[in-house]
Amino acid sequence: MAQISGKDLIPNSFVMSREDIAGHLGMVWELIKAPLIVPVLRLSVYVCLAMALMLFCERVYMGIVIVLVKLFWQKPAKRYRWEPIEEDVESGSSNFPFVLVQIPMYNEKEVYKISIGAACGLSWPADRLLIQVLDDSTDPTIKQMVELECQRWASKGVNIVYQIRETRGGYKAGALKEGLTRSYVKDCEFVAIFDADFRPEPDFLKRAIPYFLRTPDLALVQSRWRFVNADECLLTRMQEMSLDYHFTVEQEVGSATHAFFGFNGTAGVWRIAAIDEAGGWKDRTTVEDMDLAVRASLRGWKFVYLGDLQVKSELPSTFKAFRFQQHRWSCGPANLFRKMVMEIVRNKKVRFWKKVYVIYSFFFVRKIIAHMVTFFFYCVVLPLTIWIPEVHVPIWGAVYIPSIITILNSVGTPRSIHLLFYWILFENVMSLHRTKATLIGLLEAGRVNEWVVTEKLGDALKNKSKKPRFTFKIADRLHLLELGFAAFLFVTGCYDFLYGKNNYFVYLWLQTITFFIAGFGYIGTIV
Repeated sequence: MAQISGKDLIPNSFVMSREDIAGHLGMVWELIKAPLIVPVLRLSVYVCLAMALMLFCERVYMGIVIVLVKLFWQKPAKRYRWEPIEEDVESGSSNFPFVLVQIPMYNEKEVYKISIGAACGLSWPADRLLIQVLDDSTDPTIKQMVELECQRWASKGVNIVYQIRETRGGYKAGALKEGLTRSYVKDCEFVAIFDADFRPEPDFLKRAIPYFLRTPDLALVQSRWRFVNADECLLTRMQEMSLDYHFTVEQEVGSATHAFFGFNGTAGVWRIAAIDEAGGWKDRTTVEDMDLAVRASLRGWKFVYLGDLQVKSELPSTFKAFRFQQHRWSCGPANLFRKMVMEIVRNKKVRFWKKVYVIYSFFFVRKIIAHMVTFFFYCVVLPLTIWIPEVHVPIWGAVYIPSIITILNSVGTPRSIHLLFYWILFENVMSLHRTKATLIGLLEAGRVNEWVVTEKLGDALKNKSKKPRFTFKIADRLHLLELGFAAFLFVTGCYDFLYGKNNYFVYLWLQTITFFIAGFGYIGTIV
């Protein structure tokens, strides 16, 4: 009996060569490309160009205003009639208002001594200062260490209280809110907030508090962050560039033009009456600081940003910690925008142009458009136009606008201008996660309320042996989304090199390398 092969069981009508399959697929592609794919991609280009123009105009506006502020605006000290508080010989320290210092922390083994020590070293009359350590730690060993540190300072005569809760409900917002309800803080007029890695200078309160005394409608004094570990690795340098622009331009412009900006959650002083009038701390989003600032502003309270009042802090130096932080910082504002946009529109206490600034510039462009246009335009739409040459992207949208935006972003950190190209590639990678987090916040999807405390290493790395033993956890180090986009951009770059006319392959291959580095977790400090 002759041997029967698998091919003999298939009718001849179903037997197709490899060329026939490719031909059929090509025919299907041609049938749907002209009526469907090309119009959709062309519409995507127009939408992305519109978003790029919005971001460009906002950056140019901010650049013009910051120049005018520096040249012509009065300094905050003159606008708010700042005068130092003098101690009266007869009445002693009664001229100084009662100030509460809150230090929220959670398993801060490496840095808890830094913030507690800095707070206890503040130059302010001891009988007018109360330090409250709000410890939500779940590790009993760390809790004991923090409590002992508080007891050590208390034994030196410092008015410091170690405060714990039964549960971590509300996370940081819950801790701050409960801290203000304690009976022993009822006489405090102001509250200064410092995260566990922040270390204010001794004169911080003496420079910040006087702004409140002659301006009864001033709710918040925000200082600038400085970073003790900015030179630790390339990841921290990239963060420094982004945050320096935020403080140098965004916060300064908001303070000078509308007396409004987002509270940075730490290194600031609040008038407690303003917190109470705004409804107190709320945990409905992961940006409780921004939530409180918007609500207080809608009730007519003013804010001032002080660029020359600086507080040292630590940047997250591991890629894992940075990704969690960026998810919270991107998802929270988008979710807050969803919850508050109509409340802002209906508000009667603030003027029209301030509402436009808050809704359009502060929220829509900076917190939503900025992330989406970076990812969709430069990582998705632009590469797809290489595969579909019928769709054209004008050079002003592909090259000129992002170049100008990048140059404007560099003004905050002149010392890192030589890293601009690396910063662009890195920001494009991070725009993937920021866009995903923004969409989660807008849609109130799965991880909308995820709160992961940013890990601080402090001096842990300095105290390690010269030859540390690194542990490789493949689940922590491999990031499939980045690797998938790296593969897509690499293939697209190869196609552009062989058949394209725009010479985008250089950018695509460099972006591919950055996505691969991120995908394999070789960014930041590896611990």
